[in-house]
Amino acid sequence: MDKIKMTTPLVEMDGDEMTRILWKMIKDELLLPFIELNTEYYDLGLKHRDETGDQVTIDSANAAKKYGVAVKCATITPNAARMDEYDLKEMYKSPNGTIRAILDGTVFRAPIVVKGIEPMVKTWKKPITIARHAYGDVYKASEMKILGAGKAEIVFTGEDGQEFRELIHEFDGPGIVQGMHNLESSIDSFARSCFNYALETNQDLWFATKDTISKKYDHTFKDIFQDIFDADYKEKFDAAGIEYFYTLIDDAVARVIRSEGGYIWACKNYDGDVMSDMVATAFGSLAMMTSVLVAPDGTTEYEAAHGTVQRHYYKYLNGEETSTNSVATIFAWTGALRKRGKLDGIDELVDFAGKLEEATIETIESGTMTKDLALISKLEHINAVNSEDFIKAIRSLLEKKIR
Repeated sequence: MDKIKMTTPLVEMDGDEMTRILWKMIKDELLLPFIELNTEYYDLGLKHRDETGDQVTIDSANAAKKYGVAVKCATITPNAARMDEYDLKEMYKSPNGTIRAILDGTVFRAPIVVKGIEPMVKTWKKPITIARHAYGDVYKASEMKILGAGKAEIVFTGEDGQEFRELIHEFDGPGIVQGMHNLESSIDSFARSCFNYALETNQDLWFATKDTISKKYDHTFKDIFQDIFDADYKEKFDAAGIEYFYTLIDDAVARVIRSEGGYIWACKNYDGDVMSDMVATAFGSLAMMTSVLVAPDGTTEYEAAHGTVQRHYYKYLNGEETSTNSVATIFAWTGALRKRGKLDGIDELVDFAGKLEEATIETIESGTMTKDLALISKLEHINAVNSEDFIKAIRSLLEKKIR
C-alpha cells in the first residue's frame, strides 16, 4: 500500500533515556513504514537542552503554537544528582512546565482501559479523566532557605509605587519559605477548557480545591469557575444532561474512591500532578495513561504521562534486555496524528491512528504484553515480552488491519 501523506508538519519533541529509545522504535516499526511522516523536530534531550541554555524547549513550544499540534517524549527534569551526572550548566526547570506556561492550556489525562487489567479500586468501571491546570503554583514558585531568626513577608508593589504587605511568618530560627502565584487570565482559560472538554466528551465535571484553608488563593479558583459556569455554560450543561459541581479536594478524593468513574476531575496544577498518578496507578500503570495539553487557541500537545524510565535505560546501556511499556508513548503519537489528520482533512491519517490504537489494545488483550502488565493481568495465558518484541507484535496486528 502507498504511504499516507501529510500536508502540514506536526512538532516532534524528542526526549530522554529509555523513552527516547522507545520513541525511535515506535517511529521505525509503527509509523515510518506506513506514513510519510512530516515533523518539525526538536531535541529536548537533557544534553541538548544544556547546550542551548534550554532555548530549544522555548523554540519547540513556539513551534507548537505555529503548527497547532505537537507530540512529546518524556524528558528529565534535573535535580542535584542529574546536575552531576550530565555536568549541566544549571538546574533547568521542567520542560513540561516551560511548554505549558507558554501554551497556557489544560492537561487532560485519562487511563487506557484494556480487558484483563482490572482497576485496583473495584468500584471503578469507567475511565476517570484528570484535568490539570498547567500554569503556576509550585511549578513557578520562588523559594528561599531561612538561615536564622527574622521576618518573612509577601510584598506587592503596584505600578503607582504603592506597597501592600502580608506577614508570612516570624522565624525564631532556620526554616524555609515559598512564594507562588497564578493569573486570573490563566484560571479563566483553565475553567473554559474544562467546561468545553466536558461538553465535547459529554461527561460530568468536578472541580476541587481547599478554599476553606486557602481563602484567597484557592477561593479565587472556585469563584472564577462558578462565575464562568453560571454566565456561559449552565444552560449548555443542562441541555447536554451533564453536571458541574465544586467540592473540597478531600471530599473529592472520598467521592472518587466510591464512584464508578466516567467523569472529569479538574484539579489545580500540583493536585492534578499527584491525582493523575494515583488514578493511572490504580487503573494499572503510569504507562497506560494518555496526556494531552489543550491551549485556549486550540493548540494541542500530546505526551506520555510517565517519566523517562531511568532504571531500564541503565539496563539497556549495559546490554541487558528490558521490558518497558510503550503504550502511553504510542498513544501520544496516535493522538497527535489523529488531530493533525482532522485539522488537515486527511481521513486516512485519522483512520490509521485508530487502527494503531486498536492493534495496541488487542495485542495486550491477546496476552502479549510487557512485564509490568503481566504482573497485574488477570488473563489466563500471558506472553511477557521485551520492549522491542512488544512493538513488533503490535506491528504484526497493525499490518493485518490496514491491508
